Amino acid sequence: MRCRILRVLPALILIVAACPVWAGSTPHVFISVSLSREAAAAPLSGRVLIFISEGEGAKEIDDNPFAPKPVYVAAKEVVGLKPGDRMEVDADDLAYPAGFSTLKPGNYEVQAVLDTRHTYAYSGRGEGDLISAVTQLRNWTPGVSSEPQLELRVAAHERIQAEKEKQTTEDSARLEDFVSPALSTFFGWPVHMRAWVILPPGYEEHPGDRYLTAYWTHGFGGGLDYAKATGEMIRGRMAQDKMPPMIWVMLDESWATGTHEFANSANNGPWGTALISEFIPYLEAKYRMNGTPEGRFLNGHSSGGWATLQLQVNYPTVFGGTWSTSPDPSDFHDFTGVDLYAPGANVYHRPDGTPYPLVRMDGKVVGTFESFARLERVLGDYGGQIGSFEWVFSPRGANGRPLPMFDRETGAVNPEVVAYWRDHYDLAHELETDWADRGPALKGKIHLYVGTADTFYLDGAAHRLDAVLTKLGGDAEFRFVDGRTHFDLYRVDKDRMGLFDEIGAAMWAAGHGGQKWSGDKP
Repeated sequence: MRCRILRVLPALILIVAACPVWAGSTPHVFISVSLSREAAAAPLSGRVLIFISEGEGAKEIDDNPFAPKPVYVAAKEVVGLKPGDRMEVDADDLAYPAGFSTLKPGNYEVQAVLDTRHTYAYSGRGEGDLISAVTQLRNWTPGVSSEPQLELRVAAHERIQAEKEKQTTEDSARLEDFVSPALSTFFGWPVHMRAWVILPPGYEEHPGDRYLTAYWTHGFGGGLDYAKATGEMIRGRMAQDKMPPMIWVMLDESWATGTHEFANSANNGPWGTALISEFIPYLEAKYRMNGTPEGRFLNGHSSGGWATLQLQVNYPTVFGGTWSTSPDPSDFHDFTGVDLYAPGANVYHRPDGTPYPLVRMDGKVVGTFESFARLERVLGDYGGQIGSFEWVFSPRGANGRPLPMFDRETGAVNPEVVAYWRDHYDLAHELETDWADRGPALKGKIHLYVGTADTFYLDGAAHRLDAVLTKLGGDAEFRFVDGRTHFDLYRVDKDRMGLFDEIGAAMWAAGHGGQKWSGDKP
């Protein structure tokens, strides 16, 4: 679900001190964070995150839901922190999985992050963020030990630089930055839609040719740089005659609130309308695209899989087919294992009190729905995966934010919000209730692939959608790949991206009346 891109960041000065709240109570741990004068020339605002874990020698401490060693996180919003100033973070106030005072005595490492753009919950540490070096706490007992006050330097760990938004030397990837009238009207300021357009080999040499076009989008945590890298990988496969020559539009669906899914939303705005009515016509006027429903296709993975699936369902006459892989839940009777429609539904616990799992690896549960939700509360108010669903699916509340689908303390589901979700975004429900109108244009166009060991249990909803489309006579293709997870679904033999070849060939056949692609010639 999450992709983290590492970068070199300036330093904070971190001073650790334990102070009792009042006599006779369990002492809270307070961590004092100062902004070094060398790191910034002006006051900064953002969310201070403090990470602590057992061990020593780490270059960076970060939350990782897949790691066996727990990382504790505490957070506090800061406004106008001046260079040289110090602030205290109560590491027992807003913390996950518990306050730092609950840690047992031992050797720990601690690090601070100032998330200046409030993007950590989506993409991790990024440009503009400030970090401290990792500091060792030896034989540390929370609230008891005499805490060292240490001035720390710039973190030594170098972060991978995100690829700059520029065209490649062979001019095969072209950045399109389009200001959407519909989205700009909704928000009241210019809103940009961005994508990398990947031109196939021979595009310039054959000015009379028009090309089938695939619209691709990334999953949660992705962005424009990842879209370009994936597009260049696809072009490389086309150059090797592994894939047919097509234009690929690598759409960026990242947004401040998570992924907007190219869905029309009460909170995120009319992204579907903007794509269909504005961006695609703009692209087709600029590039030699086929420009017919039979020449437009969709592909995406995870959140991108759900985005492309809903685009095909909601605009059945615009696209000639979707190949959606491991999509987020398409039937809310199985929302990563939870039946949101069940009486007294709770996303944290089953009726017998056992927790709902959310993440599995090698057959073992490594994360629950509750643990992910509670971690998101600490990392930020928006941008997390679970919160992202609400920004897309929920009605807008009186405070201008989406109504929560469930109570963050108890896990209890709000049935009124779920009813709104059902009527607007449960794709299985949409198909069942509106098949008479959509069905004729959708038959044979839905292709969905998912692993039977999907890391986030997304195979469950896919089975339900399969049953619905089978009952409706949708002539859909569902492929449940035995033993594959969320992260190795595209592997074919030793080629980790081999499924792209098959999808490209299937699109080619769909756009050429069933004619198969074989190497460098149809």
